[in-house]
Amino acid sequence: MEEQVDTLVIGAGPAGLAVAACLKKRGASCMIVDRASEVGSSWRHHYDRLHLHSDRDRSTLPYLSFPAGTPRYPSREQVIDYLELYARNFELAPHFNEEVRTVRPRDPGWTVTTTAGVYHSRRVVVATGCNAVPYVPRWRGQERFRGRILHSSEYRSGESFQGHSVLVVGFGNSGGEIAVDLHEHGARVAMAVRGPVNIIPREVFGVPVLAISIVLSHLPARLADALAAPLVRLIIGDITKLGFRKLSIGPFTQIKTRAQIPLIDIETVKLVREGHIQVLGGIREMSETEITFDDGYSRVFDAIVEATGFRPGSDFFLEPQSDGPGGETKSGLHYCGFVVSPTGMLRQIGIEAQRLQTKSHAPSTTPCPGVC
Repeated sequence: MEEQVDTLVIGAGPAGLAVAACLKKRGASCMIVDRASEVGSSWRHHYDRLHLHSDRDRSTLPYLSFPAGTPRYPSREQVIDYLELYARNFELAPHFNEEVRTVRPRDPGWTVTTTAGVYHSRRVVVATGCNAVPYVPRWRGQERFRGRILHSSEYRSGESFQGHSVLVVGFGNSGGEIAVDLHEHGARVAMAVRGPVNIIPREVFGVPVLAISIVLSHLPARLADALAAPLVRLIIGDITKLGFRKLSIGPFTQIKTRAQIPLIDIETVKLVREGHIQVLGGIREMSETEITFDDGYSRVFDAIVEATGFRPGSDFFLEPQSDGPGGETKSGLHYCGFVVSPTGMLRQIGIEAQRLQTKSHAPSTTPCPGVC
């Protein structure tokens, strides 16, 4: 099967749906393909306790709000329901169970080969997101460890870990919330935090931190960090007294220069302060039951949850393309949902989708490097 389309959108998550809805609003035709069987597949595989860390009002996709009655920080299930509603509202009908194999330039446009056929399109929008492929590290002696090891993408609930000693590796937002979930289900929890970190509150005196970030994002990153620092210290406190090392740069600079979101604290710091979560360093090696850390400290653990992030995965089907000595991306290839922003991923997705809507040749956006 070969088919001609104006714009082919790869991915039926928030970014792909937003792009398709915006193009439809403009009267442009497009087609969505996705390897999964439903919209928002990555959200369907996250852990049960997950909630948005950004508030509802600043996390909507273009032209449709969350339903009335949705709490300020929607749950995983509520986000999935919203994405399904979004697809119905704009009458989007993705081609599911269709995995992209290759994306190659042609003159004019692009040729996309999937497991179901071949598409020739003027434009291609890669909207597969940063969470496509789990990043799974290896440690010395890991093959000897007798306990359970699972990535956060496999973690659903702490229910089966009740009474067990569990190490959460990584200090991103997934790691912080999984540690809380494990504690609430009766596990003995520690976190392996390899390097220095930033921690920010989810709210500042009842105001969602995203609202403040949006205002400060118009300033240079270092100035924004300097203005935000007193509020962060007042609410979070001195994290070095809790066993953390403080990152030498602030959260805005961290996002801008490293494409890394700091921990948005929901309760992790409180549990560390109360002694319910132990903060440890990076892993040096493992034995059958013990894990030894960089400072030489060892402890017995029953299980490890790797909250070590994901990689985008678009390199599986798309080789870097350039048509000039400066390495410019070939016209008609765009990305949506890869920019790490201090003002929230869903909000950023909406901004990028609307740019594609208003510009017939919107500039391409380079996807985030490394682990997201």
